[in-house]
Amino acid sequence: MTRIYVMVEGQTEETFVREVLYPHFLRINKFVDPILVSTSPTHKGGVTNYDKVKPQLIQQCREKHTAYVTTMFDLYALPNNFPGKEDPTYQTLRIGHQKASYLEQALAADIGERNFIPNLMVHEFEAILFSDVEHFSFWTNTRTVNTLKSIVENYPTPEDINDSPQTAPSKRILQLMPEYDKVVQGTVIAGDIGLDQIRAKCSHFDGWVQKLEHLPV
Repeated sequence: MTRIYVMVEGQTEETFVREVLYPHFLRINKFVDPILVSTSPTHKGGVTNYDKVKPQLIQQCREKHTAYVTTMFDLYALPNNFPGKEDPTYQTLRIGHQKASYLEQALAADIGERNFIPNLMVHEFEAILFSDVEHFSFWTNTRTVNTLKSIVENYPTPEDINDSPQTAPSKRILQLMPEYDKVVQGTVIAGDIGLDQIRAKCSHFDGWVQKLEHLPV
């Protein structure tokens, strides 16, 4: 059985890997397991300083040399010392998936391990929740759901939703639902939407899943 370890930023992504990705990959004889990145003495997640993340990735790749190591980090708010972030070419990119692909290539080169598969969420985990906002209806009112629908209609895909501090997917949700709990509601909504629908709406995310699916058993 092929083993794939996914380094994640927080509890939400950790739960998503276990509850949504794990059963999918198990059906094709692949075992997917999350690893929470540690960037503080309290072991709180989040990619706030690449210098703290790099050694963890390299360590995981070398310790798990018979397996694969990948990431589920948000493109949004990556630190400036992340590989490629300060490159002049990167500064000219305007489309989310192009930014993510550029930084993924830079990350792969910087880590330099044969069993490493870089992946960035465009622009963040909450984008995939816009794949079908009807599933917010259990947690909020019809007016909020309709507003979320209108946001989706303004973008080609959920992954194109803006990544500024005011208009990132999570910020839009919190503006409408101040009570939004990423760990609880975010993972439940993602599970309710289902992997097939998320992949159909989020091409960059789907490309990552396909790479993992095509790994040798």
